[in-house]
Amino acid sequence: MGRYTGPKEKLSRREGVNLHLKGARSFSEKNGMERRPFAPGQHGNKRRARLSNYGIQLREKQKVKRIYGLREAKMVAVYDEANRRSKLYKTDKGLEFLRQLELRLDNVVYLAGLAPSRSAARQYVTHGHVMLNGKKLSVPSLEVKEGDTIEIKKAKLVPSEKLFESPSWIETKDLTCKVARLPIRDDIDEGLKENLIIEFYSR
Repeated sequence: MGRYTGPKEKLSRREGVNLHLKGARSFSEKNGMERRPFAPGQHGNKRRARLSNYGIQLREKQKVKRIYGLREAKMVAVYDEANRRSKLYKTDKGLEFLRQLELRLDNVVYLAGLAPSRSAARQYVTHGHVMLNGKKLSVPSLEVKEGDTIEIKKAKLVPSEKLFESPSWIETKDLTCKVARLPIRDDIDEGLKENLIIEFYSR
């Protein structure tokens, strides 16, 4: 299955939370969750069915997939790597999982305010508009490291105004940003329940 190319705000409505997939529109009153705060489809505005434990885990997994723009195979790979690292370094598996997602090159470009959305950041990288430590890269999923510097080559690609505050682990200046340190759990969206995703893949 290829990447999703349909209406992005339907994904937010399906998960019942604003996933900020549409750039500036997602931060305005015109976002899908404000205009239609119910699930898409013919029966979307009816009362939601009560979910089982599996259903709750599945919805959380789907929400994270849609936020970061990943396919299922990649999500499984991220989980497997988080499992490996947690055993090797005796760390929390959930934090290792989220940290891999946060440190994706396209996600860091977005969080630094150098792109209006994660999908736009992904496109910037694949089209060669992003430099990592002075070298052009075209792999959005590349995991950046502490001390790495990222630069956008064209000023016109950067949004004219910042839609949100960049996290403290990213230092930004003009068209560049630097990974000052690795993110900790408090730096990552508290609305994400990584324990449910770990339980889903641990079955």
